[in-house]
Amino acid sequence: MRVPAVSVPGDMPFVEVARTLAREQLSAVPVVDAGDHVIGVVSESDLLAKAAVMTEPHRHGPVGRLWQHRLYDKSHGDTAATLMTFPPVTVHPAERVSDAAWAAAHARLRRLPVTDHRGRLVGVVSRRDLLRALIRDDAEIRAEVDSLIGRHLADPRALRITVANGVVTVTGTLDKAVAPELLAAVRDIHDVIQVQDDTVED
Repeated sequence: MRVPAVSVPGDMPFVEVARTLAREQLSAVPVVDAGDHVIGVVSESDLLAKAAVMTEPHRHGPVGRLWQHRLYDKSHGDTAATLMTFPPVTVHPAERVSDAAWAAAHARLRRLPVTDHRGRLVGVVSRRDLLRALIRDDAEIRAEVDSLIGRHLADPRALRITVANGVVTVTGTLDKAVAPELLAAVRDIHDVIQVQDDTVED
């Protein structure tokens, strides 16, 4: 995630929200209350509805009436809280990248607020950030596995690690008392698809 995260208060006027998005070059921004809890998200689409109806309040024709009906609620808001989409789709800092990616894809969101266990904003993760993490190359995964093994074993050279397309293969000798916990930790590494255990008991 990216920190600090840009946010706006619920009582920020429409024009100031639009200026914030333009200044920060963002497509959407979390809306927070006085305690920094995320209460919604306001996007360019939300603001566009307001701006469009302000420009042309009485659009004629059947397409125009349908368009105006869909935008009615958004167009009559004046602050971030009245223009935002809620409830917000958020993720927790400890959530797996793949789960966050599913949430973003399902909700068709470009950015997801990251909140702590109390719902307070701690950062923002974008679709680009998630995609970059999901396609992390094997060398980066291998480096993380090596670091993990180095923290668990007195002699990391007892194991040989190979990574191919996210599949980690572990070979060598491993103490059976340590094996379950260590292999489970490797499986929990982000972007590890599978762990192939080819170790023998020490």
